[in-house]
Amino acid sequence: MTRPDGFHPIGYGALWRERFLRVRNIRALEYFRTRINALSSGDRALFYLLMAVVGIASVSSIYGLEQSLLIQVPSYRGTLVEGGVGSPRFINPLLGITDADRDLSALTYAGLMGLSGTGTLVPVLAESYTVSPDGKTYTFVLREDAKFSDGSPVTASDVVFTVQKAQDAALKSPEYADWAGVNALAVDQRTVRFTLSKPYAPFLGLTTLGVLPSRLWQNISNEEFPFSTLETVPVGAGPFRVTNVSRDASGLIESVSLAENPYYVLGRPYLNGIRFNFYARSEDVASALASGAIESAYGVSTAGALTAPYARIFGVFWNPSEKPVYAREEVRKALSTALDRQTIIDTVLGGYATAIMGPVPPGGLVRQVPVPQSKNPTEDAAQILRAGGWVYDGTARLWKNAAAKQTLDAITIRTSNVPELKNVASAVKADWEKLGIPVTIELYEPGDLSQNVIRPRKYEALLYGMVVGREQDLYAFWDSQERNDPGLNIALYANKTVDALLEEARGSPDQALRAADLQKIEDTVAADYPAAFIYAPDFTYTVPNDLRGVMLPQIITPADRFATVASWYRSVDAVWPFFVHQNR
Repeated sequence: MTRPDGFHPIGYGALWRERFLRVRNIRALEYFRTRINALSSGDRALFYLLMAVVGIASVSSIYGLEQSLLIQVPSYRGTLVEGGVGSPRFINPLLGITDADRDLSALTYAGLMGLSGTGTLVPVLAESYTVSPDGKTYTFVLREDAKFSDGSPVTASDVVFTVQKAQDAALKSPEYADWAGVNALAVDQRTVRFTLSKPYAPFLGLTTLGVLPSRLWQNISNEEFPFSTLETVPVGAGPFRVTNVSRDASGLIESVSLAENPYYVLGRPYLNGIRFNFYARSEDVASALASGAIESAYGVSTAGALTAPYARIFGVFWNPSEKPVYAREEVRKALSTALDRQTIIDTVLGGYATAIMGPVPPGGLVRQVPVPQSKNPTEDAAQILRAGGWVYDGTARLWKNAAAKQTLDAITIRTSNVPELKNVASAVKADWEKLGIPVTIELYEPGDLSQNVIRPRKYEALLYGMVVGREQDLYAFWDSQERNDPGLNIALYANKTVDALLEEARGSPDQALRAADLQKIEDTVAADYPAAFIYAPDFTYTVPNDLRGVMLPQIITPADRFATVASWYRSVDAVWPFFVHQNR
């Protein structure tokens, strides 16, 4: 209660109490100072030293306690400089044909589904999906906050537009074969439905196809599509966006700079950006990596490089139509047995590969057919030929089979003019010449090999690699109906049992049944020796030591290395646990 004269007893008491404490504190300080001054100079110095030690120890203890309670989390900063071979032309998931194209498309576009670091499919633009009991209908619901890099929403109409463009034969998209016959329907703005003519178990993997914004592309004709400025400065829904493109004097792209996409539906990437520098040859990339001009690159084997299973198999594929002697099983088996696979892997591939005898890449549920362990592969191969009625003529340097009226003489291997295959071909040549068979190697540029050798089946022995999909659908490679172009059955293989297994495996949603079918395919094809299977390569990726969060799934194309790129980081912040859930 306040008196009429303004006196407040409680306030007055508090004021005097404050003054008393202040005076007492001053007197305490004066007493303390007097006691210190009473000390000798030596004792006073020792006192100050002890006080400093106590102070430092206290601060250190508090700091240590704080650090023990703080948690390190990735921070949003840092960039990466990557090197690649070639020059990108189409940063577009429908037209990308080179690794450079696909790398940049993977970073700037996103699909309904995407890859996790373990290789499983996870929703990206999709919030959820359902599959009908008959396996023919897939229905996806888009995330409400899915946006392109310009901030516009991703809709079901964008998805349908992208699929329909892939199906347009006039566009000549590499995705055409995958999407032919699939009906795409926008049920509403956020729902899209795909209907298949028959069940196809690997279909879900196709929905990783990057989605184009229809409002920007719909008025561009097929003829103008490859020349649009959107091919090099795309608008996608991926984790990054293109900010700058540098060209050389001839107009070829030599550098592309990317920045983080703040609208990326799974959260802004930790890295602020990635710059790609492109080089003419893989040797140039290796030199740039060694000099520090770039920080990361794939396909360059260095100490500490990350590795992952590569879903590819390499071997020499026979063409009995060009040279009937390869129709004889004992000839194919002998030539396969003569190869010292592990030596080829160790000396030519630096150990970054797995020896194989069948068509299924290692790393899945299929048990690989064992590779013969022999101290003398050449003699084992000769024994197989002798058992089949073959006799070697050392003068003519050929094997003869009088009963069959056939000879096994000079072999011509045709392959791509790239360093790895050139070196592997030379090693194969050396092994077969130990068997007494002259070998000639013919090298072709990749495009020429595909157009003028593989498509018309103009080869007797083709050293080549098959890129097997993540779902290991081998139909296109080994079904008898795929023996002619545009089929990919380059061994001209025909086996009714395998045909039935291939058909069943691709149509069944039962993973256990598909794995059992694949095992039978592996065993049967390997036993028929339609090719001298040699190796499945490892994917190698060199990154800087401070780049963390990198997880490599099984690699189908090199762009798969970016499966977890939004989670890559180069620096960390220390935060209290309470704030961790707010960090991302």
